[in-house]
Amino acid sequence: MATATPWGVALLSLPLALHAQTAPQNAGTTLPTVSITANQTSPLKVDESSNSKATAPLLDTPKTVNVIPAAVIQQTGAVSMVEALRTVPGISFGGGEGGNPLGDRPIIRGFDSQSSTYIDGLRDIAPSTREVFNLESIEVDKGPDSAFGGRGTAGGSINLYSKRPQTGNFAAGSVGVGTDNYLRVTADGNWQFDEHSAARLNLLSHKNDIPERDGPRNTRWGVAPSIAFGLGTPTRVVLSYYHLQTDDIPDGGIGYNLPSTSSLPSSGVVKLHPDYGGDRTNWYGLFGRDFRKDKTDSGTIQIEHDLGDNLQLRNVTRVAHNSMNYVWTQPDDSQGNIARGMVWRRFNSSIRSVDVVGNATELSGKADAAGFKHSFVVGLELDREQAHNNSYVVSGINYASPYNKCPNGTGEASSYVCTSLSDPNPNDPWLGTLTPNPAGSTDITTNTVSLYATDTVEVNEQWKLNGGLRYDRYRTTQIAAPATVDGVANVRLQYKQNDDLFNGQLGVIYKPASNGSIYLMAGTSSTPAGSSTGQGLETQAITLSNSNDLAPEKNLSYELGTKWDLWDNQLSVSAAVFKMKTQNVRIANSDGTTTDAGDKDTKGFELSAQGKLTRDWEVMAGYTFTRAIGTNVGVTNVGTTASPNWVPAAATGRQFISTPRHSFSLWSTYQLTSDLNLGAGLFGQSDVVGGYAYASGTNGQTLIERTVPGYVRLDAMANYRFNKNINVQLNVQNLTNRMYYTTASSPHYAIQGAGRSAVLSANFKY
Repeated sequence: MATATPWGVALLSLPLALHAQTAPQNAGTTLPTVSITANQTSPLKVDESSNSKATAPLLDTPKTVNVIPAAVIQQTGAVSMVEALRTVPGISFGGGEGGNPLGDRPIIRGFDSQSSTYIDGLRDIAPSTREVFNLESIEVDKGPDSAFGGRGTAGGSINLYSKRPQTGNFAAGSVGVGTDNYLRVTADGNWQFDEHSAARLNLLSHKNDIPERDGPRNTRWGVAPSIAFGLGTPTRVVLSYYHLQTDDIPDGGIGYNLPSTSSLPSSGVVKLHPDYGGDRTNWYGLFGRDFRKDKTDSGTIQIEHDLGDNLQLRNVTRVAHNSMNYVWTQPDDSQGNIARGMVWRRFNSSIRSVDVVGNATELSGKADAAGFKHSFVVGLELDREQAHNNSYVVSGINYASPYNKCPNGTGEASSYVCTSLSDPNPNDPWLGTLTPNPAGSTDITTNTVSLYATDTVEVNEQWKLNGGLRYDRYRTTQIAAPATVDGVANVRLQYKQNDDLFNGQLGVIYKPASNGSIYLMAGTSSTPAGSSTGQGLETQAITLSNSNDLAPEKNLSYELGTKWDLWDNQLSVSAAVFKMKTQNVRIANSDGTTTDAGDKDTKGFELSAQGKLTRDWEVMAGYTFTRAIGTNVGVTNVGTTASPNWVPAAATGRQFISTPRHSFSLWSTYQLTSDLNLGAGLFGQSDVVGGYAYASGTNGQTLIERTVPGYVRLDAMANYRFNKNINVQLNVQNLTNRMYYTTASSPHYAIQGAGRSAVLSANFKY
């Protein structure tokens, strides 16, 4: 039933009021009864994208877009971007390894999307852990996104949208306490101080231990003030600042159990699983050594000006500084220690900072041209990203000390420090000294100039076209750590990579009814060398030997889908099949060179539903099937240096790492009474592979597959409203205390999911 607006109520009531004044006052007269019912839209259903580049409602957007609204973030008890993203299928997560730092590393449809994360329309390259206390919503655009976001992968992008000042006054907040020393306090206040101006302030204080892990913990605080001028006028200006600071003890997870070579079969596939020594609480880090301290500071100016009823000019400028400083223990299995009941406490560290200056100017509007209706956006983006990467070196360790429990023959004199697999002691003394590496720093600067245009053309009531074009002028320079070149020591080498990237997308939308669409979309993306500015999993290291020699990876995607708004616009459902082809994949050759000759193929389909099933029953659900195969990923030597035997790399013809074939999410709430709302969530995926390798000495006949099993996790929620201002909410995460893994992307370790926890929150709003 259509929603009755206040104006509609007034108009409907006017004839009755006039009749009451003019009719004879007769006790026997009975006035007719008019019933007006308002149809409340589900807070889980979202019709419009917050992306300024979007030119059509989500129903008529020819690609899969998953939106996580504020209601879902609040109901599920999510406190980070990663936790919120569990409500979206088809996303897995990677971990830190080698040059890839700790931090949020989402993998969408099999492709690392760490460098395709955006905040309010501007790229956020920093590998930080992102909070939700200042977020209004999260959007996941799946498929190649270079027409909208510039350089990126085939998987998609993640867009975060911040809270902004608004008219009116309110004060809101939450205090949550729970198991595992959980304490979270948030505050959100909005003050309108004149007719067209308002200020908003969001605050955060958070701490918790990781459930079922004896050691790791999270501590962070944040502040996000903003002020807006010109609200409700043609010109609006928003000034905002964001600060987040963390002080954590990171969880390095657990290692895979690699048996001795002599116990492996001479052929076939051997699946290795992580081994936590019989107790899932075992943590292999050191309190005296491990830490993680991140800091984010950013200032943003957004200006919007209405040039008319159907034309708007928008400019956003951001200056941001991010720093990351950590030491964490990786429970490495590469020396076979786990098979002997020991864990090598491998030392991983990073000292890095990222400074970004970004600006985007957009002209958007609606117009009639050439006999068609257009909804368009044209824009210019300017970005400068500077990164400084370094690490720690260790000195002063006595590797023969009694605290070093590595068994004989596993490298005590080569910096191996071990602990017991079944009974690790995180309080073992740390005997070393940490100092920044004086010869290990790398500086990377990336400058990008981008021009783009998107347009949705309404051909007639049933047909629409959606197109986008983008040009990126990409220039990156890497100044490497000091080295010895031609006998000259301490020479810092400079590598450059310059690319001009052209990408686009074209979609055809057919509307068999006003509440439905069927679409076919084709789109491209480009991933140049150094696309993560040294902050993620680089697809190709830039060196003097290959600077500008290798073309960017090219991704071409097709998606066929349908979207429908059902039951009086209360429920949105969608289905899509997709196919992606990646070319110019960097691969290793038998002569030691790197060429852009590899290929990857990805196929799959996705189903989703979001909104109300009945008046009281709401749901956000999805399922994704992904078949992602590396058809040509290079070669490897399974022989010796003297007698090489080059064979296709171990991952050839196999599912991408960190990519489950099946993944699903279900979040559902039911309004049992006017004051009591109950919710439950099911989140799961099939097996995930962390890495492939040929077993040593088997001449490529035995394949080792490091994998973690699939899982299904159950969450529960109950919210009771005392009155319109105060409610309490109980969230129980991982209700069955399921043992599962969130990360398997490294060939040496996997990270466990948190055990069962409970949080009781008191929420208020005035």
